[in-house]
Amino acid sequence: MSASEVTAEATVVHVNLRDTQSMLEEGVIASLELNKVDYAVERNKSLRARYYFGIIFLIMNLVAWFFRDYGQSVLLPFIHFKTRKLCEHQNLWHSGWWEVKSVLLLVSMALPFFFPSELVQIYGEIARIGAGIFLLLQLVSVIHFITWWNKYWTPDEERKQRCSLGLFLSTMFYVASISGIVYLYTSYASRTSCSLNIFFITWTVILLAAMMVISLNSKVNRGLLSSGIMASYVVFLCWNAIRSEPATIRCETKNQEKGNSSWITILGFLIAIFAIVMAAFSTGIDSKCFQFSKNKVEHEDDIPYSYGFFHMVFSLGAMYFAMLFISWDLNSSARKWSIDVGWISTWVKVINEWFAATIYIWMLISPVVRHNRVMDNDGTVQETADSVMA
Repeated sequence: MSASEVTAEATVVHVNLRDTQSMLEEGVIASLELNKVDYAVERNKSLRARYYFGIIFLIMNLVAWFFRDYGQSVLLPFIHFKTRKLCEHQNLWHSGWWEVKSVLLLVSMALPFFFPSELVQIYGEIARIGAGIFLLLQLVSVIHFITWWNKYWTPDEERKQRCSLGLFLSTMFYVASISGIVYLYTSYASRTSCSLNIFFITWTVILLAAMMVISLNSKVNRGLLSSGIMASYVVFLCWNAIRSEPATIRCETKNQEKGNSSWITILGFLIAIFAIVMAAFSTGIDSKCFQFSKNKVEHEDDIPYSYGFFHMVFSLGAMYFAMLFISWDLNSSARKWSIDVGWISTWVKVINEWFAATIYIWMLISPVVRHNRVMDNDGTVQETADSVMA
């Protein structure tokens, strides 16, 4: 290689190094300028934030003043809990404005699709509590209906026909309960491997026997009609709980054809939805059984039922429906045409059955317990008075 070629090559390398250095310097300068622009933008945003917070503070104070002076007159038509008369504004909102309610319904149906999953998860936990409260209210409503029906068919001199019909109904309910128990044993507990179903059904039989024995006790003397109706209801809850077991675990003896089974599944699904809607509706309008004061005088312009309680029951019923559709499990999806199927659903219904029987038994024995306490207190007072006189 000649000296001229070496010189030329060195010159090219020097030029490349100089170009690379100039490019690096330009990049550093551009980066510094960009950082200056970013700092300026952030500084302006920080300064503007003061005004935003000031405006929000002003608006919140104006809103607080508005609700202080005019909130009651503006919001009162939308508050149902204090509605007492048919001529009040709340009754107009409750009984009318269906166009506005339809729009609000569509909006409320669309908004949840834009909620973050964390918020939906929080609502799911709240819905579990609300669904449990709904089951409790429904249970109280059922027991209240059973008590009313028992009193309606109580024999007296003016209702001898009702006495015979009440005895017939008592017999029918107990026959239905015993038939239901036999059906449960033969259909869902025919094998010794179905130990859990055997336990559920056997414990139900024990509860039925306890309710019948306590009802026939001379101190309680509530008759057989109320216990017969409650026995049928408890057997139904037991059957419903067993039906909620997963299909792979369920100990059924009858294997139906696929076509018939699908139609039965769809029909059972629709019947279940209709029954729960009717339960929510009947519980919502049955607000009187939840009143502590039973001697309230009703006037002609009084509302026929409590609007606030009605809407509260429907909101709790919506939470209950949400739990049924996901089988009380927030982290799994249900099968098509299935409702309330899974181990969590099974145990919820079993506990509901046991709780229903416990409340009814306590309702039977509580008057006797209170009477004994009163007698004991009277006896203690009398002994104290005798000792003082002595």
